[in-house]
Amino acid sequence: MPTGTRLGFTIPNLDEKAARETIDILDERLVALIDLGLTLKHVHWNVVGPFFIGVHEMLDPQYEAVTGMIDKTAERIALLGGVPVGTPGALADRRTWDDYDLGRATVPEHLGALEVVYRGLIAAHREAQARLADLDPISEDLVIEHLRELELFQWFVRAHLESAGGTLSVHSDREREAAQEAARGAAEATGAREKVPTSST
Repeated sequence: MPTGTRLGFTIPNLDEKAARETIDILDERLVALIDLGLTLKHVHWNVVGPFFIGVHEMLDPQYEAVTGMIDKTAERIALLGGVPVGTPGALADRRTWDDYDLGRATVPEHLGALEVVYRGLIAAHREAQARLADLDPISEDLVIEHLRELELFQWFVRAHLESAGGTLSVHSDREREAAQEAARGAAEATGAREKVPTSST
């Protein structure tokens, strides 16, 4: 909310300063969740190659769950006395990160980049949860509820990037570099499978 703007109301027994700080934190999470939802749909539309259908169908339930998180976050902002703003121009003004970096790309490439997206969003959500602990436990609980699902979705993505020995093919914090790492990891895994001798009967 703009500095100096007074709240017309907030939740009983929550002082205005705490309410304003809580609204600001939730607004950051609102922008991040809307961005994630759009990114998931973008990947859903643009992923290609082997295993396309499994990943294509995996992403729709994630999108639907994130849409629910967006709605609950916006409603929480409103009942705290804030104004949830989700218009495209306002979102672009409040966003502090670049657009998702891939267009049409293969399954490993998109999943490598998406793992980076989830990693960053979950880290920021955990920071928000820690900040909310002393401000508003109910809003903190909302963010914890989000984290339960977001961390599960990240695991779904990571499972495609993990070797049998538990090693991830993605290490970079940059989406395009992570996509390249994932593509190399998939190619190496395919090559290793092709080299496995078959038993003769």
